Amino acid sequence: MKLTRRSALKGISAGLMAAAGTVSGIGSAFAAREKELNILCWEGYNSAQVLDPYRKAKSATVKAESLTNDPTMINRLRAGEIGVWDLINVNNPWARKIMFPEKLIRALPRDKFEPYFDNMLPMFKPPYKWAMSDDGTELLGSCQRFGPYCFVVNTKKISRSTAETTGWDLFNDPALAGKYGILESDDWNVFGIFVVAGIDPFKIHTEEEMTKFEETAKRIFKGAKLIGDIAAMNQALVSGEIDLHFTGGTYSVSPARADGNPHLRGITPKSGPMAGGKGGIAWIEVTSLVNNPSLSPIAVDFLEYVQKPEVAHKVAFAEGTFNPVAQMGNPKCFELFKKDELDAIQWDSLEEEMAGSVEYDIVPDYDRALDIMNAAKRLRG
Repeated sequence: MKLTRRSALKGISAGLMAAAGTVSGIGSAFAAREKELNILCWEGYNSAQVLDPYRKAKSATVKAESLTNDPTMINRLRAGEIGVWDLINVNNPWARKIMFPEKLIRALPRDKFEPYFDNMLPMFKPPYKWAMSDDGTELLGSCQRFGPYCFVVNTKKISRSTAETTGWDLFNDPALAGKYGILESDDWNVFGIFVVAGIDPFKIHTEEEMTKFEETAKRIFKGAKLIGDIAAMNQALVSGEIDLHFTGGTYSVSPARADGNPHLRGITPKSGPMAGGKGGIAWIEVTSLVNNPSLSPIAVDFLEYVQKPEVAHKVAFAEGTFNPVAQMGNPKCFELFKKDELDAIQWDSLEEEMAGSVEYDIVPDYDRALDIMNAAKRLRG
């Protein structure tokens, strides 16, 4: 089982760009793509469990490439791949704040898709903020997977109560140096370092705050036992090599929980420096139509396909990571989840954890923070 948000598709982009460039006229290109669909996404939508039934039903060629952070995917559209992809699946702020204003995506038909939002969990009832344009008139995407994402602990070593109460300050404890790992995830690690430093990530930062961020980044990376992907973090937790890891959550630990390790748990701190004193950060994926001049005619159909209860359940439990989905608000979808699956995705505390989290947002000085973080990482040697 593959346990990272790694790409399952290599070398497609250049070929598709070349193909796109040879087509003359939008109409002929549209017709030529009746059975072709290309998806740029986080891991899960590239799963054969999700794609193979659709390929068979539509006799279609469906290709999906997964990447591990949103800015990279968006930069690929900016760099010219807007003519390659039909759907893009990224976290919640990017459609509303970046991609639609930059004309990288196009709106969905509201009459067709808002009824799906009516059947989602209550937090997604239309008009759901992150799926709408800033002026509230356009529907920019469909929601599915979501969850809190802060850090993960072995509750046999650090109790859930202690982890939730101490929160991010755990990583300021010198006694835990050498006992934690760092999950490779640039944007989330930037968020986490700010919060460990006692700073809200989602605002413009002063020079003093950036200095504190740098000091914290150096200490976090220096004290880590290892840096690796989801599989490496879960293996190290199970073996006892580490007691906790930075960052992570249901998304990263759910495979280990499903394999019989319920003592490993994603933690949402009870308090923190974000708006309202919240200690958690949550993500919500939004899947949008790329503003491709020869958009696949089946792109909208695929977005409807993944709303089906049985398909939404497959998306929730696609190879790699397991997550709650918005469609669990539909009783026909929820009843497909077995007790052990609900346990794997920490359903027992999901509502509480989401309420204690701010939603993933864009760090205004992200590029500078990323450079500082990467420099601190290199100091490890």
